[in-house]
Amino acid sequence: MNTNVALWVGFNLFVLAMLALDLGVFHRKEHVVSPKEAGLWTVVWIVLSLGFCGLMGLTGYWNHEQSLQWVTAYVVEYALSVDNLFVFLMVFAFFQVPLVVQHRVLFWGILGAFVMRAALILTGTALVMRFHWLLYIFGAFLIFTAVKMAFSKDEDAAEPEQSLVMRLGRRFLPVARQPEGENDHGNRFFTIEDGRRKVTPLFLVLMVVETTDLLFALDSIPAVLGISQDALIVYTSNVCAILGLRSLFFVVASLMDKFHLLKVGLAVILGFVGTKMVITFFDIHISIGLSLGVIGGVLLGSILASLIWPKAAETHGVPHPSAEPEREDAELKG
Repeated sequence: MNTNVALWVGFNLFVLAMLALDLGVFHRKEHVVSPKEAGLWTVVWIVLSLGFCGLMGLTGYWNHEQSLQWVTAYVVEYALSVDNLFVFLMVFAFFQVPLVVQHRVLFWGILGAFVMRAALILTGTALVMRFHWLLYIFGAFLIFTAVKMAFSKDEDAAEPEQSLVMRLGRRFLPVARQPEGENDHGNRFFTIEDGRRKVTPLFLVLMVVETTDLLFALDSIPAVLGISQDALIVYTSNVCAILGLRSLFFVVASLMDKFHLLKVGLAVILGFVGTKMVITFFDIHISIGLSLGVIGGVLLGSILASLIWPKAAETHGVPHPSAEPEREDAELKG
């Protein structure tokens, strides 16, 4: 087995082993994830991720430039995940997903994300390597997305119940009934009802989470391709970033309103990466070190600006995961 194949196999086996350890040992008994626990796991995933990059550099498989590309791609993917987390928070609140099972939904959602992102990344890198002009199209798309993100408002988001995947799921899948105000299916995605195997409403929520991640990948993967076209760098940085997505969800949920200018910062980052891709047409290249500095500076600046100029006393209308739902009508019913 050549070195490149061994790295792909070894990395994926390690990731699967860590996920099995996470769900099978540390979260074997489902419980509400506290901010302290989530913060600890976030640090663990970040240390493991940076450790992987450091190992690749120390062994000489990646040079200094490639290691910087990985770190930059990792930071970009992690930063863009924040917007993804807000959507997850909104979905869980809308469907009144019990706090104790939210970690499980995110866990299986991430497993699905591995498969989808691997397919997108391998396809995207192969196409860019063969048709370099696709980078200009990706760049223009990112600039358009950046403008749209900068001027979009929270209330513009459509209700999850009206999403295409939810409507198709209810139409074509046998969905189990759920008595109003109850959650008797627990953490199960499938159940037996009237002698038939059916999906539970929680499975439909998982479908929405998977679809949401896929839609965000259509933005984030082109952004990472603007930093590196090495499939291993793009894939591993993506996977390492989304590995910490579950714990990060419980950490930043209460900070969504506090860092209200972060979305503007993310829009600037997308616009910067898109512009960086487009100007290569004129043989203008921005070094990866400068790119990392700009991206890190924009993130830090948007966070500090949010603290200096706090948002007016208002909320997104989405409760923190540690708060009990106040609505009496359970949206998880079939």
